[in-house]
Amino acid sequence: MTWETVIGLEVHTQLSTHTKIFSGASTAFGAEPNTQADAVSLALPGVLPVLNKGAVERAIKFGLAVGAHIAPRSVFARKNYFYPDLPKGYQISQFDLPVVGQGALTIQVEPLSGNAKPYEKTVRITRAHLEEDAGKSMHGDFHGMTGIDLNRAGTPLLEIVSEPDMCSAAEAVAYAKALHSLVRWIGICDGNMQEGSFRCDVNVSVRKPGQPLGTRREIKNLNSFKFMQQAIDYEVQWQIDTLENGGKIQQATILFNPDTGETRAMRSKEDAHDYRYFPDPDLLPLDISEVWKEQIRATLPELPQAKQTRYVNDLGLSAYDASILTTSREMADYFEAVLIACSPSPGGRGDQTSKQAANWIIGEVSAQLNRDGLDMAQCPISARQLGGMLQRIADGTISNSGAKEVFRTLWAEGGEADAIIESKGLKQVSDSAAIEVLVDEIIAGNADKVAEYRSGKDKLFGFFVGIAMKASKGKANPAQLNEGLKRKLG
Repeated sequence: MTWETVIGLEVHTQLSTHTKIFSGASTAFGAEPNTQADAVSLALPGVLPVLNKGAVERAIKFGLAVGAHIAPRSVFARKNYFYPDLPKGYQISQFDLPVVGQGALTIQVEPLSGNAKPYEKTVRITRAHLEEDAGKSMHGDFHGMTGIDLNRAGTPLLEIVSEPDMCSAAEAVAYAKALHSLVRWIGICDGNMQEGSFRCDVNVSVRKPGQPLGTRREIKNLNSFKFMQQAIDYEVQWQIDTLENGGKIQQATILFNPDTGETRAMRSKEDAHDYRYFPDPDLLPLDISEVWKEQIRATLPELPQAKQTRYVNDLGLSAYDASILTTSREMADYFEAVLIACSPSPGGRGDQTSKQAANWIIGEVSAQLNRDGLDMAQCPISARQLGGMLQRIADGTISNSGAKEVFRTLWAEGGEADAIIESKGLKQVSDSAAIEVLVDEIIAGNADKVAEYRSGKDKLFGFFVGIAMKASKGKANPAQLNEGLKRKLG
């Protein structure tokens, strides 16, 4: 029996301001509990909220990056509910008039299994609204009691709500990753999922093809892409099994347990009317002028999609390579700095310098970073050092195998490519006379193999290349060696 999966995401992005959204208290992570809870965070009598301009600017920046409508006037509302880590008894949020309206994000989807090819998809963004975070309940440090840490209370959040446009865990993960990359790219969030800076709530439902949307269940507070995929896969199968066995899906908020790989219900899901939203009387409507919006637009960096197009059109890279190089702003910046180090004018379409730099960054650099548990910003080889090494490959000073030894030395010890090449004796032999003598010696010493090759056994050519490279200790210029062998072997 065929079922369709329908998925929408609500992503809570902690904005990168130094102070809270309605007060001057610090947002720094890791402070002792309740040391950053000021009078506003504690909801002491008589305190009034003052809106953080930096939080608004970051929200506008996001909206512009996804081509969204920026509301000329938006309103803050009180979302009323009781929870121990919410001292006011309500959360200041936005309801029917958010700062960011409809937009879209184009994603590259890598299917999680099977032989399906990667594909592109556009996910619509319904809205993105500003709100304050709640505090944190601490259950593990107290016997029979719960501790409350209000350091996080009042931290500025941008809640980004998608349309239910995703139909698989692969698409949901791809969207979340693209969103994570974008908010870091434009500098509005550090994206640290371990610290709770980027948290995802996933709404999942199933239905028969052509039928109305099914009843959704919301998986709360996923802070890992791996857990997101596992949680969605489990929840989808659970809902299908329940319906096929005659059961009924109840709308609920659920949690995912990574130890068991299962979801479990936490509470019945509230609807908007349960929160009794009404405009906050302590905050004026937020007015955003066209002038302010354009000033913020001018601060946006070149966005990933535009950079990908430029890499393909101007540098001759494949769409795949361009998408990998723009996975993070740090990697794109590193790639462009390597190009400058290789040559002040890297050239245009089909430029071999660009392709060679892309291959090394996507290949050796990324692999070594992964092995060492580092990110791009921690790469021990500077763009200038890598560019210097790539120059020596391009001008024939070293072979690719020699370059790998230079790379390993740069990674472990630092230094400069030229000095390493000299000290390790890695220069290629490019002297045509010397290579011709080498080729003559190989042919003279392997008369039987030469006869076989000339009788039609073309695959023996690799044998000659191998023993020639061994005889030269890997230093013979491969292109010159191949040309000499082909000419002498006839």
